[in-house]
Amino acid sequence: MELQEKVPVPIFTEVAKEHFLREIYPERRPAVLRGWSLGSCLEKWTVEYLGQKGGDKEVKIHVSAVPQMDFLHKNFVYKTLPFNEFVKRASEKKHSDFFLCEDESYYLRSLGEDVRKEPADLSKQFPDLAEDFHIPQFFAPEQFFSSVFRISSCGLQLWTHYDVMDNLLAQVTGMKRVVLYSPQDALHLYLSGRWLRRDASGCDKSEVLDIDSPDLRRFPEFVKAKRYECVLEPGDLLFIPALWFHNTLALQFGVGVNVFWRHLPADCYDKKDPYGNKDPVAATRALQALERALHILDELPADYRDFYGRRMIQRIQNRTHCDGCYQAGGRETQNAR
Repeated sequence: MELQEKVPVPIFTEVAKEHFLREIYPERRPAVLRGWSLGSCLEKWTVEYLGQKGGDKEVKIHVSAVPQMDFLHKNFVYKTLPFNEFVKRASEKKHSDFFLCEDESYYLRSLGEDVRKEPADLSKQFPDLAEDFHIPQFFAPEQFFSSVFRISSCGLQLWTHYDVMDNLLAQVTGMKRVVLYSPQDALHLYLSGRWLRRDASGCDKSEVLDIDSPDLRRFPEFVKAKRYECVLEPGDLLFIPALWFHNTLALQFGVGVNVFWRHLPADCYDKKDPYGNKDPVAATRALQALERALHILDELPADYRDFYGRRMIQRIQNRTHCDGCYQAGGRETQNAR
């Protein structure tokens, strides 16, 4: 089988804020930051401690009979458990109490108190645990959007998707593999859904569920996507720039915190988006206009649709393509044309 080109995500040790902002952040590429002080969480956040501090607060969780969760086809169910019971089950490989089967997998993505209006904030949903975690101050306080608490069973794998905000994934306990793909490889990732409504089944997710053994008869272009990969250890921070696709695999029972911030002007984002995953307002308008244009093309015979569709593609390529936007100022792709 033809294999993807693999690139290790660079690791930077004991990076100061000034170095990150001057040397790493402008490159718009993923980076592992090792040696940053995340607080006492690295020592304290055992299963017992988490259960004690989180108590019996009820949390909404994903439960799946298989470890590879698929958001497109919903191979999981949503359930509610007391936080301490959830942590206990998520840390087990076999369960005496279960919903689907004794080796089911669990995943928590924390939510705001009002899930339709408020972003997740560790300091509000889990204030006792938030005292142990130091959010890296790599952005201005007014840019902060959310801090998302994530807990995964060993072996749990999440679907490949992108976010529209920059974020830092802090790995507190356990080890996690992360595979990333550049925004420039979007056309090789078989995005699902329609742009007119980017909702739970929208275009931010890849149809290629098994990225390690993909079905190349269905997804022949997937091998053209360059695969960036790293393994996060406790204490590591992974900088994931906006629009970079990522797929995570928990190599052990793991606890982490995602910190998202608005790196674009605030009015670029949808104000009614508590998850922070809706496309920027201008992008949504443009994509909706494209959908309308495609419907208009349907009024023409097939050969005319093909001809004018190709002209639209050429126009988009000439107007928007930016080979150097995501990779070290374009050094890797300046000569691609």
